[in-house]
Amino acid sequence: MTDPQTALLDALAPAPPSGQGPRLYVADTDLAEGASVALPAPQAHYLRSVMRRGPGDTVVLFNGRDGEWQAAIETLSKTGATVLCRACLRPQPEGEANGPWLLFAPLKRGPVDLLAEKATELGAARLQPVVTRFTTAARVNATRLRSLTIEAAEQCRRLSVPDMADPMPLARLGDGWPADRTLFVLAERGEAPPAAAAFAAHAGAPAALLVGPEGGFADSELDGLRHLPFVTFVRLGPRVLRAETAAIAGLTLWQALAGDWR
Repeated sequence: MTDPQTALLDALAPAPPSGQGPRLYVADTDLAEGASVALPAPQAHYLRSVMRRGPGDTVVLFNGRDGEWQAAIETLSKTGATVLCRACLRPQPEGEANGPWLLFAPLKRGPVDLLAEKATELGAARLQPVVTRFTTAARVNATRLRSLTIEAAEQCRRLSVPDMADPMPLARLGDGWPADRTLFVLAERGEAPPAAAAFAAHAGAPAALLVGPEGGFADSELDGLRHLPFVTFVRLGPRVLRAETAAIAGLTLWQALAGDWR
């Protein structure tokens, strides 16, 4: 007879897509037919205690390089698990690696967590914190943000996880910037064309979006950005948006007009 706690856990376990199973990101493992993949204790715990899976059950694996693979659990314990790759479900797409970059001033924990999660769901290929004069957050917890992007990628069926770059000063933005990637600065004030028109004109081209801190950019920072040859200033609308809202709105607009939603 099933005890009440087990029954409750089974009822609350998320239902996977039909014929597949829980999705797991395995960054350091190559995936191919017949490959045996070792899973660490946290993923084993997730399969065993949260998803209520056991040997013989199906899981889905991806690593950002080899596509998406259906696999079967061979062994499962508290300390780890092994799964066997059976069949490729989807090849690795090229579009995700070429997605827009998101540059943002570090925010407080709640807003920056939301930003990282939604940027992953919206197809950002790279997350780059930039330190500005009015940046309010003291530091960026890259480990936590990396975990959030992995979880978001697992849930939204992405086959890659955004690169998480180390914070850099805004003044060094031009160091090594790729010449073919336009940086759209989401301006809060001043003259700038509508983002929709600017994005549509750059459809299919490499792009990055820069969102400032809650206090906005300093005048000297704006002047410095205007002198960079790869920068274009755009406006999202008549209202001043919170930084995390601007990031989500900007990425949504880009994907709809110039990215992989077309």
